[in-house]
Amino acid sequence: MNNWIIDSIGILGMIMVVVAYLLLQLEQLHPRGLTYNSLNLAGAILLLISLCFHFNLASFIIELFWICASLIGLWKYRRRHVASRTAS
Repeated sequence: MNNWIIDSIGILGMIMVVVAYLLLQLEQLHPRGLTYNSLNLAGAILLLISLCFHFNLASFIIELFWICASLIGLWKYRRRHVASRTAS
């Protein structure tokens, strides 16, 4: 794969993670919301893909953590959403 494609994948992932954090700080996203956790998950996956070609152990480990944390957030979101539907 071309380096510019790999770099573009990583840059897109970085933009997604940074935008999610910026919107959180601007109080435009809720930390337990679907959008915040989805942006973090997608961004971390894209960064992990780029790290498979330009490996850096510390960055690889933090992206794995970010993916796990985002999956936990999405799981908890789903659980709350299902619980609110059954309560109605």
